Amino acid sequence: MQIWQAENPDFEAAVTGAVLSMPAAQHLGFEFGRVAPGEAEIVQPHRKELTQHDGYFQGGVLGSLADFAAGSAAGTLLQPGWVNMTIDYTVKILAPAKGPKVVARGRVIKPGALITIAAADVYSVDGDSETLCATALVTMRNVKLFKSDRE
Repeated sequence: MQIWQAENPDFEAAVTGAVLSMPAAQHLGFEFGRVAPGEAEIVQPHRKELTQHDGYFQGGVLGSLADFAAGSAAGTLLQPGWVNMTIDYTVKILAPAKGPKVVARGRVIKPGALITIAAADVYSVDGDSETLCATALVTMRNVKLFKSDRE
């Protein structure tokens, strides 16, 4: 497993603050678990509005969680003042996700100055039991934030 070095000493606060300020993240209602250089874990409690038949998490929700986890992992390696945005992602649903929560674990595959490749695995968690439900490959575009004089 690759050991990454964060460019930003405040990477955890930068990533969690940026992600949790997004309306889409607020709608899902997840929280962060472990965040380390090149890694991020997202914990999504079961909510009826995120499900489909018989209480299973809807596939688009699993894809969104994978995207957020992979993007967050990629974000941990950015320089201060940079963010990332998804260019592309592919999700493979492997098993139904049902239970009190799902956990998405993102990791960087290959960082770059402008493009970072990351991946995420999504698990259905019930007590000590975890079932791999989805896996994703995510391409992120790194973008320097510019603040105007009017802000």
